[in-house]
Amino acid sequence: MATKSGLNLFWRTFVLLALLLLGSVLAWTQTLNELESEPRAIQTARQIASLVNMSRVAVMHSDGIAQVSLFKTMKDQEAVVIKPREPNDVVQALKDDEPNRFIEAELKQRLGASTPVAQRVNGEPGLWIGFDINKDHFWLQTDLSRFDRPKARTWLVWLSTAAVLSLLGAAWIAGLINRPLKDLSFAAGRVREGDFEASRLDESVATSEIRAVNIGFNRMTQKLAKIEEERAVMLAGISHDLRTPLARLRLETELSVGDHTAREHMANDIAQLDAIIGKFLDYARPDNVKFGPVELNAALEQCLGNFRNRAELDLILALEPGLLVQADAVELQRVITNLIENAARYGKSVDSGVARVEVSARRTDSTVLLRVRDHGLGVPDKQLRQLTTPFFRGEAARTAANGTGLGLAIVQKIVSRMGGTLELSNASDGGLCATIRLQPADPG
Repeated sequence: MATKSGLNLFWRTFVLLALLLLGSVLAWTQTLNELESEPRAIQTARQIASLVNMSRVAVMHSDGIAQVSLFKTMKDQEAVVIKPREPNDVVQALKDDEPNRFIEAELKQRLGASTPVAQRVNGEPGLWIGFDINKDHFWLQTDLSRFDRPKARTWLVWLSTAAVLSLLGAAWIAGLINRPLKDLSFAAGRVREGDFEASRLDESVATSEIRAVNIGFNRMTQKLAKIEEERAVMLAGISHDLRTPLARLRLETELSVGDHTAREHMANDIAQLDAIIGKFLDYARPDNVKFGPVELNAALEQCLGNFRNRAELDLILALEPGLLVQADAVELQRVITNLIENAARYGKSVDSGVARVEVSARRTDSTVLLRVRDHGLGVPDKQLRQLTTPFFRGEAARTAANGTGLGLAIVQKIVSRMGGTLELSNASDGGLCATIRLQPADPG
């Protein structure tokens, strides 16, 4: 089944919070810009009007020679140019935007409704304001940038600062929300692996809701650990207690039953009961096994020694040399033995009564692939997933022999404990195929 990809909870929360905060920053910036646009434009217009009035007064009270010196000083020190205004001047009105409209309206209110205001005269840019002295007409040319108007760089700095602070805040809030869930996810994964000690959550956190969840989860894992311990002890105790009378029964059978055939059948039944008890012990075995590098081919060779002389089993091997896996040697041998035993028991040909079992192992990019495949009747597809359920037994075609239904459940449990996966499928030309993916180990 295909996995659903996407952002994890942290990034989803961070992105949503970041978009919300950045949107709020932009909205507030635009709102403040609109609110201060009119007062700033009016303040600028008043400064310009005062400059025009002072220039008019200075021109009115100076003679021709003094005017030349005055105009030069104003240009050099105040970046203000006063020029005669001619009827044939080419005038370009101010750009029609909200700040300019406020400036023009305020200037005409203070200097007179007929005051000309332009942004370009005879092709020369600037802020041009006309004024009259008696019958003489003048232009005062200046630049709006010399007045206290906000610069784009200033807005950009403040916007960037607000955006960075918003993103940092979003990351902190997302982490605060995500951290308890991440801890809970990790603890749940440890419980799934059977490690109840490492799954304890902090019960002293400040948030009451998270504290309640952590306390409930810890109580649940404690109860599960107790149930698991009691189950293992019960199964192990029952299995151990049954083996003692079975051993006595086998001895009495050998000594007291005279009929050779009956004695052999009884011994076989006792051996089968002993094997069933062994399965219970295997399934109840605790999960505190340490793993290290294990040579897969050597483990296979040790297991195959018990199967080579069986007339009803035809083994076909295809093993890549030098395969090392991260496992426990004994546990790995139990996996291999259970798989081959399962294939030998349920994969027999209807015609010959011989089970042809193929065992192959090879290295892929990131895993070691171990496959055990028989050529029997296979299993209905709807039952494949149930084969690893404890005590489940399939249709009679694959369960003609007696069994506990624990073999593949034990394999699934051990493989999962070793960090691998077990996949069961029907081969295209018949038979059940068990594919195990194990973690490779370093030679060192």
